[in-house]
Amino acid sequence: MLKISTVETRNQRRLVLEGKLIGPWTDELKVAYEMANSDLNGRELVIDLKNLTTISQAGENVLVELMKQGVKVRCCGVFTKYVLKQLTRRVRRNGAHE
Repeated sequence: MLKISTVETRNQRRLVLEGKLIGPWTDELKVAYEMANSDLNGRELVIDLKNLTTISQAGENVLVELMKQGVKVRCCGVFTKYVLKQLTRRVRRNGAHE
């Protein structure tokens, strides 16, 4: 299961992901991103991974795709920091715009 919550502040819109970012839920993240990316009015869009317990290859691919579009990703914890570091390397290696 994946829960996606939206947190609004004056300078930021944050999508907080909780649970498992795996195959069936990657489309849910894409839809949530599309909705959250509209009407930002100068705010940044951030995806918060701190409450994820699992990230599949399909989940990693979606995060890389969103990072290439300029979304900032935040996390804490050893596992998510490691995964985020690997994803950042993939984005840099493959270029921001494939």
